Amino acid sequence: MARPAAAYEAAVPPRPACAYTSCYCEENVWKLCDYIRSQDQYPLEEFYAVFISNDRRMIPLWKQKSGHGDEPVVWDYHVILLHVSSGKQNFIYDLDTVLPFPCPFDVYSVEAFRLDDSLRPEFHRKIRMIRADLYLKTFASDRSHMKDANGKWQKPPPSYPCIETAASPDEIKMIELGIPDKLVLRALLRGGSSGFNQIHLCKTSDISVFG
Repeated sequence: MARPAAAYEAAVPPRPACAYTSCYCEENVWKLCDYIRSQDQYPLEEFYAVFISNDRRMIPLWKQKSGHGDEPVVWDYHVILLHVSSGKQNFIYDLDTVLPFPCPFDVYSVEAFRLDDSLRPEFHRKIRMIRADLYLKTFASDRSHMKDANGKWQKPPPSYPCIETAASPDEIKMIELGIPDKLVLRALLRGGSSGFNQIHLCKTSDISVFG
């Protein structure tokens, strides 16, 4: 008789123990990556910061904590963490979802993403991914994009200092728009890293200011 596959072990603490600030998803993911790097449980190269947006900065996601019932939340952008596992299943870490944390990718794609085919063109999403080790090296934010024209916070900022890098301490660096999400989803749904290798990944040169 074949032995059952080993249960997946989460790469980060339970959701309540994770660093989290509402509406600062890019920093929440950076903090997850930083924790994973400190633990050495999994190779950091298996993790990717996943940026979701589009040209109009209107992307619907379902099963978000700020949503109501089965209605989607329309973000200007959202950032989640992807683990391309060496096993048969990939996993998503999204601190803003009501789905499990971490969530199997096939569940997240059906419940939270849903396919663009059912959406109006202006809501079609694009995805760009950057490897976690590069994200930790290149991401920086002065949080100015979260202030209104009068310099007041639109949403309260995290309590910790701004994330800075030696190269660009005063910029928020985001990922340029990538490829349609349905192409990414179909590859990742194949499980493990086999299908993922066909996806175009973000290079450091693809990073630009998005604020």
